[in-house]
Amino acid sequence: MDVWGEFVMEFMLEYHPVWLKEFQAFEDKASALSLDTGVSEQLAGMIRRFICPGQTLAVGKQEYVTIIQSNLGIKCLWNAEVMELMWGLNNLKEHLVPDGKSELSKEDCLPMCEGMKFTLNKYGFGDLKPEMVTRSIIEATGLLYETDYIVRKHGESMRYACKHLKETSGINAEDWDLLKLATAIMMLCYPNGEHKLVGNLPELFGDDYSKLVDDAPKYKGIFRKFSCLRAYAEMVRSRRIRSKAARRLDSLVTAAERIYDEAQQALMHAQPGVIKQE
Repeated sequence: MDVWGEFVMEFMLEYHPVWLKEFQAFEDKASALSLDTGVSEQLAGMIRRFICPGQTLAVGKQEYVTIIQSNLGIKCLWNAEVMELMWGLNNLKEHLVPDGKSELSKEDCLPMCEGMKFTLNKYGFGDLKPEMVTRSIIEATGLLYETDYIVRKHGESMRYACKHLKETSGINAEDWDLLKLATAIMMLCYPNGEHKLVGNLPELFGDDYSKLVDDAPKYKGIFRKFSCLRAYAEMVRSRRIRSKAARRLDSLVTAAERIYDEAQQALMHAQPGVIKQE
């Protein structure tokens, strides 16, 4: 359920296939789409313009499936994955629709979707209540997710290098994290120190350091140097950003929890006759 992370911040729209096909305002939203009146002519026309025969229309509410399928004969889809996508699009709607036309309640865009719950739990914030979520927390979590994704997307190619390290130098790198593995590959691709590498390399690799230095000529032509350099640069930059993002998220969550506790205390004291139970 990680689709939420693809639609959290505005810059993500630059490289994901989501764009506005058409926007219309409906003065009477209730009659535009309802079980009693069906689908209005105006809305039906807009839907038909952009749905080709055989295509499936993703909808944001379960009742829309019945209404549209029965009135227009267009197959619709509503499930957990669609709701994750709708959550992200709602949060970015202000960047998709014309200025001043994005009128979303807090209930539409801020409560956590399943993907965000899972991600927050992974980062140690599983106790965060939906009502504590703010736009800043969403963005900080999204940035943390994005930095991890940038490192993780190189996993397959980096792990492929493990085989060569084992076969050529007898180095078992199966337990290395991806950045350490990328650093080793950079040592092999640029043995003369053409690019500065992050960290204390002898300390990082221990007994394997001398093997990497001595065996570098054996790896000539095995790795694509430019691809390795690009991957390494992306991973280093992402790890640096990740540290700042993690600190910011921790600070935001702490503040949200404090504000929530204060609000709960104020509510409790405002209600006469309420006795706090430990």
